Amino acid sequence: MSTMQGKTVIITGASAGIGEELAVALASRGANLVLAARGEEALAQVRKRCEQAGGRAVTVGTDVAEPEACRRMIERAVEAFGGVDVLVNNAGISMWARFEEIEDLTLFERIMRVNYLGSVYCTHAALPHLKERKGLLVAISSLTGKTGVPTRSAYAASKHAMQGFFDSLRIELLGTGVDVLVVSPGFVATDIRARALGPDGKPHQESKRDEGKDTMPLEECVSQIVRAIERREREVVMTAKAKVGMFLKLVAPGLVDRIAQRAVREKST
Repeated sequence: MSTMQGKTVIITGASAGIGEELAVALASRGANLVLAARGEEALAQVRKRCEQAGGRAVTVGTDVAEPEACRRMIERAVEAFGGVDVLVNNAGISMWARFEEIEDLTLFERIMRVNYLGSVYCTHAALPHLKERKGLLVAISSLTGKTGVPTRSAYAASKHAMQGFFDSLRIELLGTGVDVLVVSPGFVATDIRARALGPDGKPHQESKRDEGKDTMPLEECVSQIVRAIERREREVVMTAKAKVGMFLKLVAPGLVDRIAQRAVREKST
């Protein structure tokens, strides 16, 4: 029997991409899913997939940038399933623009409110319930939360903030039974880059990189996340190349900067 059988899992950003596929994968392991996102019509389709996979699911229309919406979402989860075992902070938006080209600086605030503060709001509301069940906090971060990446300044800043917040919280929660997992994917085959904000603050509508190169299949990404959740791991850094990059950043940071600059240039041409 899966360790997720009967566990209540909240997933933000559950209407598409990693959030959707993670929900279906956990549903197939017998979990109860609380699906949160702004797009309620899309959430309804994900709920149907979860139920077909063998799990129970409820949907909660939620804008994680609003603290009160996050609080209501947690209340709905407790009302539906009696408590919270796992909170997956997955909701996020991206961007693709050089800093000097950005026309609308509110882009930084928008990204920070969703990617970072959204996780803070949801975690704060869920924490008492997670402590009751000795649960698990999951942060779907990014490799850009480990190192800066050109054209992603706002996104990288939000993910660095996310990393620092959950690393600090992990220490605060020692001895409570609540564990913290930070997941750092690289390029994964989702449409997040097609929805990335441009210098005018509006979505690009299409990815600025060649999605056929060096992109991890969504199923592989989700498989790694599920395994880490079941094992209550501390951190997942996806791909061997990324792990090597983290080591190089310690011993040759200038080299890593040049590699990142070249990689983004190649992937966007």
